[in-house]
Amino acid sequence: MSLMITDECINCDVCEPECPNNAISQGDEIYEIDPKLCTECVGHYDEPQCIEVCPVDCILVDPDNRESKDELQQKYESLMSGD
Repeated sequence: MSLMITDECINCDVCEPECPNNAISQGDEIYEIDPKLCTECVGHYDEPQCIEVCPVDCILVDPDNRESKDELQQKYESLMSGD
């Protein structure tokens, strides 16, 4: 379950530095989350940090990128090993 940022994003810049996987970057109009890098903070934190700090609640589960906790853990381990 990769996360996504909706068009309600106000470009406040607080989510990007909170992402331990560097999955968040500035897009053309709003911040974007790379589903290949997003683990919903599995392996790092109990809760997604971007959701915790977002002042407008514009970060949601991406319905096109649903993953189980086990899949997110495997992605985390792959990212940490450099694969």
